[in-house]
Amino acid sequence: MHENIFHHTDISNKTFLVTGGAGFIGGHIAEYLLKHHAKKVRVLDNMVNGFESTISILNKYTAFEFIKGDIRDFETCKKACDGIEYVSHQAALGSVPRSILEPMYFNDVNVGGFVNILKASIECNVKCFVYASSSSVYGDEISLPKKEDKVGNCLSPYAVTKKTNELYAQVFSEVYGIKLMGFRYFNIFGPRQNPNGPYAAVIPLFINGIKNKTPVYINGDGEQTRDFTYVDNAVQANIKGMLCDNTEAFNKVYNIAFGEKYSINQLFSLCANELNAQMKPIYRDSRIGDVRDSLADISLANKMLGYTPVSTFITGIINTIHHLNNN
Repeated sequence: MHENIFHHTDISNKTFLVTGGAGFIGGHIAEYLLKHHAKKVRVLDNMVNGFESTISILNKYTAFEFIKGDIRDFETCKKACDGIEYVSHQAALGSVPRSILEPMYFNDVNVGGFVNILKASIECNVKCFVYASSSSVYGDEISLPKKEDKVGNCLSPYAVTKKTNELYAQVFSEVYGIKLMGFRYFNIFGPRQNPNGPYAAVIPLFINGIKNKTPVYINGDGEQTRDFTYVDNAVQANIKGMLCDNTEAFNKVYNIAFGEKYSINQLFSLCANELNAQMKPIYRDSRIGDVRDSLADISLANKMLGYTPVSTFITGIINTIHHLNNN
């Protein structure tokens, strides 16, 4: 993990905050910064979706600081931003189906928490703030590949929260002058992604089910497609975004993906083959709020940030299975 270097700037004198840094994507971002000798990497996480095992990994580095706290509390956000130059905001609730069941909770965390950490960053004179948006903001826009300037109607409360983040970011950049950029993640996966619980992401869910010979379910016919994106590519976007010196790149949102699409059936077959399993999936009804097809145009991120995905879908699946088999 992180054998690729995504920056050319010396970060040994720079301070970073990663919200949600005990979680899946945030943990990988924090680990990258620590491995490459950042002066300080502070993580703010309430541990609802965070892992003690990730904190244990980060604790090996002397530059690591941890604040257990909630982004819904503004004073906690100010404490976390104090003395920080760069913020990578990853703290959020995921899951389309869960957002349909708990829309108020998602709004409180994903919208209220976002405004808190953004305002705290402004008060603490943060130099640059990057944040996780989502491909879900494309909603019912059917054209492929997805381009940043062409979005449809949101299909879930989760998508609404991420779209709202983008609107707040645009306004805050204009009103307060803070440097911002958002990343529309496309199905990020990789080691340390949680395979447990009712809202687990599809890839660790498949791998776990195949390994343990427990039923693996596919929603719909399995021919829906996704631009599955290995976590190293999300790390790259965050590092390049925070350290960006291209003034034209700020106050925009970017697709962060690989730029290829695979069906859910293809995903299952690849996982089963890698695990030498003969089992078949069980098909069930499609889920409300799910997008049928997803594929990103990543040319804007490439042009503005020099973003070039380094890990393919197949390599990523092999790495993820290898990690799960060895832990």
